[in-house]
Amino acid sequence: MMQKMHVIVLPILIKENMMIDQLKIISQYLLPKHLLSRLTGKMAAAKAGKLTTFLITRFISQYGIDMSEAKHSEAEDFDTFNDFFTRELKEGIRPIISGDENLALPVDGKISQQGDIKAGRIFQAKGHDFSLRELLGGQDAISAPFEDGIFSTIYLAPKDYHRIHMPITGKLEKTIFIPGDLFSVNPLTAENVPNLFARNERAVAIFSTAVGPMAMVLVGATIVASIETVWSGTFKGKEIQYWDHSDEDIVLEKGAEMGRFKLGSTIVALFAKDAIELSSALEPGSVTRLGELFASTKQK
Repeated sequence: MMQKMHVIVLPILIKENMMIDQLKIISQYLLPKHLLSRLTGKMAAAKAGKLTTFLITRFISQYGIDMSEAKHSEAEDFDTFNDFFTRELKEGIRPIISGDENLALPVDGKISQQGDIKAGRIFQAKGHDFSLRELLGGQDAISAPFEDGIFSTIYLAPKDYHRIHMPITGKLEKTIFIPGDLFSVNPLTAENVPNLFARNERAVAIFSTAVGPMAMVLVGATIVASIETVWSGTFKGKEIQYWDHSDEDIVLEKGAEMGRFKLGSTIVALFAKDAIELSSALEPGSVTRLGELFASTKQK
């Protein structure tokens, strides 16, 4: 009798869960995502005293954040929620892998997808991919060096450290800011919203490195208050913006901070064909820790 009940109940539960997931996706199309993100940004930037401390305390508890790794470990140490969310780590807590042949993981997070860029398309999830050219702002001259190259998409959950660091030493050549949608970038959304990372708001940084060109794409999401880089500050605007830094001497060393999210999101790292070999220890679903082995230069 119990076995028959299991046979009946299990499909019902699966169907209910699928319906809940679909409702979550539909609601994202209906929500005023930009308005919600602006309001959240204002709240996150507010110095609200005990209310700020209360919200930070609840957030730490809700997501099981290990504050022993943070430079400032108490909720009372932060004036705003943004200060907490972009908190520094203790010095030395994430050692950067040594060796010029080794590239370091740029963030704490989880591998969403990674692999080869095929015919100008980047794999997003089963049944979904997106355009390399569109991801980088729509100019052939910018996307061409990465044709048939290598990509790695890393998702930063709310509990993660939200500063982005350099995998390898690089000279900044170009920055592009591309306004867009603000869908969530969690795994459920990646599996159900087509063209997700090339439709959301994003900032693109192009570097020249010892292994050739590298693009670091910082993708915004619902309630992400802002995307920042250490050279440009916070990005704003309703039109695509391009900056040429080729005549400037902006060089960031391996392991140096290059940007941050105020409320979490995703990065997409791009490299030219045959430039690197991604670590065999990494695959979709792998947890990443800043500074550990990301990839190695290919042996000539």
